[in-house]
Amino acid sequence: MGRFVLLTLLFALADAHGASAGSLRTDFSKSLVPLDEIVSGGPPPDGIPAIDRPVFVPPSAADGWLTPMEPVLAIEIAGDARAYPLQILMWHEVVNDTVGGRPVAATYCPLCNSGLVFRRVVDGVTLDFGTSGKLYKSDLVMYDRQSHSLWSQIEGRAIVGERAGTRLALVPANTIAYGDWKTIYPGGKVLSRDTGHIRSYGRNPYDGYDRLDSHPFLLRGAADRRRPPKERVVGVVLGAAERAYPWPVLEKARVIHDTLGGQPLVVFHQPGARSALDDARMDQSRGIGATAVFDPVAAGRTLSFEAAPDGFRDRQTGTKWNLLGHAVKGPLVGTRLKPIPHVDAFWFAWAAFHPSTSVHGAP
Repeated sequence: MGRFVLLTLLFALADAHGASAGSLRTDFSKSLVPLDEIVSGGPPPDGIPAIDRPVFVPPSAADGWLTPMEPVLAIEIAGDARAYPLQILMWHEVVNDTVGGRPVAATYCPLCNSGLVFRRVVDGVTLDFGTSGKLYKSDLVMYDRQSHSLWSQIEGRAIVGERAGTRLALVPANTIAYGDWKTIYPGGKVLSRDTGHIRSYGRNPYDGYDRLDSHPFLLRGAADRRRPPKERVVGVVLGAAERAYPWPVLEKARVIHDTLGGQPLVVFHQPGARSALDDARMDQSRGIGATAVFDPVAAGRTLSFEAAPDGFRDRQTGTKWNLLGHAVKGPLVGTRLKPIPHVDAFWFAWAAFHPSTSVHGAP
């Protein structure tokens, strides 16, 4: 634990001379959570610098430094496909971007292992996000530069300040292997290492942080004991219903059909993608796989799926589907499943923000 905390502080403070340390003008009189539960993670505001002018390159240019099994946070809006390598997000945590003409914030919290993308237009105002240097329940606390409100990353909700109570709209996103993303989107764009900052991209300063039973950094109180703290889960919220799908269950089943909040869904798991938090070198980390969640209704009927050697197959038509829900071969080729927003995160983090969550497979 001491090693990664020290490294975190070192890389964060490397930009402190240009950061807005102590300059947040947050209205702390408006708070939805106890203020003493929002704690300093060490860096000052913007000590971990967000990327505000992202530069993208084609896969052919990224292949020289990004290996096929390394994880990327992948989104597509209006045909504009982007991949944000975790080897870069690890050191910046927030990218303010515009994808398919829509302003979005691509975010990653290494401490919770949660990659989430949000629309950043609120009440007609485009917000720009930075890192506050604070943590809430061990999760990244962002701030918007327009109102200096503080936002919980996993919730996508302003918890302190002028915009307290406001929620950002979640954009469906998947953390998948770069090689799988590139196969699906050969014409897509990859966030480049041209960030304006000098970082050891490809190195993981949190090596070993995803050990199953290790205690989360600066998490107050005991973690929910129903699952190991650092076990990965797929977290889904539909209406008032919340459920976690443990990765060990998904790894065995590969496909899980379920109904949550009256909505049918299907969860896919595909082997291959590496952990971002295992080895000191991300390209040498162990493989953990990747997930996706969809509405199983397509072509006017509810489909049931099974794992296939190189993807997934529906039992009704025999159509082959890839991890991102594209029908690539068979009667339904060209069809796409509707994604259901989800988060891949450590169990402790999902349970901390969703204490009433059910767990798939639990009695």
